[in-house]
Amino acid sequence: MKAYMIDLMVTAAPHVRDRRKTSHIMRDVLISLTPATIGSLVIFSFGHPLGVIIVSVISSVIAEYIGNFFFRKKSTLNDLSAGVTGLLLALVLPPSSPYWMVVIGAFTGVWLGKIIFGGIGSNPFNPALVGRAVLMVSWPTFMTQWIKPGFIMTISSATPIDSVTTATPLGIVKLQGYSTLIGYFGSRANLYKALFLGNVGGSLGETSALLLLIGGIYLLVRKVIDWRIPVSYIGTVFVLSWLFGRDPIFSILAGGLFLGAFFMATDYSSSPITPKGKIFYGVFIGVLTALIRQFGPYPEGVMFSIIIGNAFVPYFDKMVPHIYGVFQKKEVKE
Repeated sequence: MKAYMIDLMVTAAPHVRDRRKTSHIMRDVLISLTPATIGSLVIFSFGHPLGVIIVSVISSVIAEYIGNFFFRKKSTLNDLSAGVTGLLLALVLPPSSPYWMVVIGAFTGVWLGKIIFGGIGSNPFNPALVGRAVLMVSWPTFMTQWIKPGFIMTISSATPIDSVTTATPLGIVKLQGYSTLIGYFGSRANLYKALFLGNVGGSLGETSALLLLIGGIYLLVRKVIDWRIPVSYIGTVFVLSWLFGRDPIFSILAGGLFLGAFFMATDYSSSPITPKGKIFYGVFIGVLTALIRQFGPYPEGVMFSIIIGNAFVPYFDKMVPHIYGVFQKKEVKE
């Protein structure tokens, strides 16, 4: 009797073949983030914000290289995923973030959110959001210091010149009410305009809904992402905000909803693969975001909602019955 040995290659799901390589997809993501990245530098006057982006990207690349070295994995730097993680992390941080904190966020995001699970394709959580979550619970003071748009920063300083700070629109609503926010901008139309163009305080890349929408449409046209997640996510927040008595247009334009919907929630490794699973997932994180904004202690709920939603992704995929390898009985006519 002859014995045969068969080598089996074990890889992470989903096992879907596509002609596009990972580097091609990541390149499209980088291109889609270009409008928001350039816009953020213009809005916050280059200087320190530019340093935050550079430090975040370089730190993420170094973190992935060291992680692959210690875990004896093949280098994945050429797939550009580390650069995407670094850029996304920078865009969800305050423009005045200290460089040392950016480095910690990049390393924890890559290591705790990606490397320890086996690298790209195996991570159940979005690495950039993992890094931001670690920073949020560790240094909440730094993570809630916002600066006024257009204020000049110094590349060597960790805080704005003269420490001119402001509050985010969601923060003002949480602490002082919507009417106070309208009073700051003069009218609801001026508020919508400021949110659409990015003339408000907030994280580096989340302030301009227009620039994020341009990048999101690019990803949809290039078929890098599926429309179901962003549409169901944004639509759910819109409807629930209206039911809660909040301004639904303000709710979808303010905060990091567009950034999360198009660039975070659609991460391949941490989002569902089935069409209906994507809709369940989008509705789920939309409900969480609306609930956190309405009843939670934080004015924003996108980060926590997506991370929690990532943990339920396997269940969303299993909610859709799709049985393989089962023969159906057929009636045989005599």
